[in-house]
Amino acid sequence: MAGGGGVTSGKSYPGKFTSKVLFTCIVAASGGLIFGYDLGISASRITRGLGRRMTMMFGGLFFAIGAVINGFAENVLMLIIGRVLLGFGIGFANQSVPIYLSEIAPFKYRGALNIMFQLSITIGILVAHLLNYFTAKIEGGWGWRLSLGGAVVPGLVFFLGCFFLTDSPNSLLERDKFKEAKVQLQKIRGTDNVEEEFNDLAKASEAAKLVQNPWKEILTRKYRPQLIFAILIPLFQQLTGMNVFVFYAPVLFKSMGFGNNASLMSALITSIVNFCATLVSIATVDKYGRRTLFLEGGLQMLLCQLVMTVSVASKFGTSGNPGELPLWFSMLVVIAMCVYIAGFAWSWGPLGWLVPSEIFPLEIRSAAQSITVAVNMIFTFCIAQVFTTMLCNLKFGLFIFFAVCVVGMSIFIYKFLPETKGVPIEEMTIVWKNHPRWSKYFVEKDSSFEMGKI
Repeated sequence: MAGGGGVTSGKSYPGKFTSKVLFTCIVAASGGLIFGYDLGISASRITRGLGRRMTMMFGGLFFAIGAVINGFAENVLMLIIGRVLLGFGIGFANQSVPIYLSEIAPFKYRGALNIMFQLSITIGILVAHLLNYFTAKIEGGWGWRLSLGGAVVPGLVFFLGCFFLTDSPNSLLERDKFKEAKVQLQKIRGTDNVEEEFNDLAKASEAAKLVQNPWKEILTRKYRPQLIFAILIPLFQQLTGMNVFVFYAPVLFKSMGFGNNASLMSALITSIVNFCATLVSIATVDKYGRRTLFLEGGLQMLLCQLVMTVSVASKFGTSGNPGELPLWFSMLVVIAMCVYIAGFAWSWGPLGWLVPSEIFPLEIRSAAQSITVAVNMIFTFCIAQVFTTMLCNLKFGLFIFFAVCVVGMSIFIYKFLPETKGVPIEEMTIVWKNHPRWSKYFVEKDSSFEMGKI
């Protein structure tokens, strides 16, 4: 099978889905609130040295301070300083939360619990849009202070919640806290019978300590397959075409009679769809697997992009002026838009964070997550900068451009991504060794092997 689906490690650690795991993952996943809220309103060494929990706390604290500064801003400089601190908070959360969730969750439920981070993001976006909707009606023009300053709430929720957490066993072992790591593993698994899993974690930790420079190590041949996905998955996530739908949504809603509230109303509806679809992903990711959701979501987005291409081309043409849009047409396109967003929200949205966080061994996991976050943010910025120019030049052809991207990335996933559901995180190397395309990277080669060849 091209994708290597169905490959497992053969191990099944004992343990229960405990209330402690659920609480821990809910609090940790709330880090997505600060990411999602920030989207709605507008560092590897630390993660490894201080642990996942401390890094998450820094994220919440920076975000809360930045929100306060923005809420009371008296000039542009204060807004810039606040935004910088918000950026630090988001960076710390994105770096540490997905890794923490993947390490703390039982392998059978790792996908669902990790996607709670994405669910938290959608909640943050929805709350931000609701707040924007109501603060826009405040007379005097000071409602923006509530919107920006309100970000202190998710920041503090995340920061204070982290006081009730302990670090993941992996992170504790990484810092030589063996006894504490084993006690923590017993608590989160709900059983004293954790010897096999603990020994595997301990072996992984010992191997990790031999790596002095994870940034150099991650470039070596044996990590090439995972590194490719750490770069391409966040890149592909930004090439799904979400910006196109976000841009056209206000126009469509305005034609349906929402007037000046069209932009806010469209944001609310799409946020609700995003939230509900993420729940679907949580319910299905560990049952049907990552590859299935990637491919189904890609097909769903492709079909909706084709519908949008034909619809927008027939009404907007190349002039961009649709004239009077009939209600049935607007309804059709809005439905297509919502179906598209749902497809993204239960596939490339959450899986773009889940898969990179679970495929790397401990010794380079933090460095790899830094790469994933950096690529995601860089290409989010790049697409935001070129989107308007592409739209002006390509018109409805922009839908075709992103449709071609979706086809390409779906083919790549089908041919090259092994299935990782139900595999203990420290046994993940097995699925790569058994994959027909990537197995050759685990055969001992001469050290002079050229790095440029895939």
